[in-house]
Amino acid sequence: MMESICQPGNPSPNQCTKAVLLVGGLGTRLRTVVPFKPKPLASIGNKLFLELLIQQLCCQEIRHILMCTGYLADRIENEFGDGSDRGVKIEYSRESSPLGTAGAIKFAQPYLRDLPDFLVMNGDSFVEVDFHKLFRFHRAHRGLVSLVVVEVENADRYGTVLVDHGGRVTRFLEKTGKQHPGIVSAGVYCFNRAVLQRIPDGQASLESAVFPQLLDEGVFGFKQDGMFIDIGTPEDYARAQGLCDRLDRDSQRTAQTLP
Repeated sequence: MMESICQPGNPSPNQCTKAVLLVGGLGTRLRTVVPFKPKPLASIGNKLFLELLIQQLCCQEIRHILMCTGYLADRIENEFGDGSDRGVKIEYSRESSPLGTAGAIKFAQPYLRDLPDFLVMNGDSFVEVDFHKLFRFHRAHRGLVSLVVVEVENADRYGTVLVDHGGRVTRFLEKTGKQHPGIVSAGVYCFNRAVLQRIPDGQASLESAVFPQLLDEGVFGFKQDGMFIDIGTPEDYARAQGLCDRLDRDSQRTAQTLP
């Protein structure tokens, strides 16, 4: 079990928000190497991947977490409980059938109504980011969504994001079937609560059903150059294992020690 590493300090804007972790996916591609458990509960070294994300949030003073669960929800809820032994407060929004990334957030709307903006994170990816700076960027641009974006050598697996010189996202491009470098979404977002009204009820994807429809209303890309990895495929899961010490170290960095 992970102990709380970062102790509460002076209040910060981050302590007044909530992080929504999308941990309800089926994880089909990873089942050959991580069977019988949700993907976020995959072990990376001697810690669970989801522990690393919680550790990252806690160390940057975000201690109020909402987990959107679905597939094998009991495993996640039994593992983390209310979060008190990890220095955070955890709530759960459990979907009875797969709703997709957007549908899960819409379903969790009752937990988010009183927040002017909130953080959203995919439960199978890690990116080195200063959440304080992300929120400042988001509020300064006054958009509906701010995406953390990174440049990768092979963007085909993700699709690419086109960002202009002012940081505004102008277009989302689908996968092409060819390997090429590009800028991609790292799976961390800052949402204005108005986005909740733009998400349809039922099953829906952020990437295909929501974000492209919001471009005219303000979607911005917050570029990062540090560590980025997801564990969605056996190959990337193996790569994460080789980086387990660095992932653990980077997840413990405070905002003051980030570039």
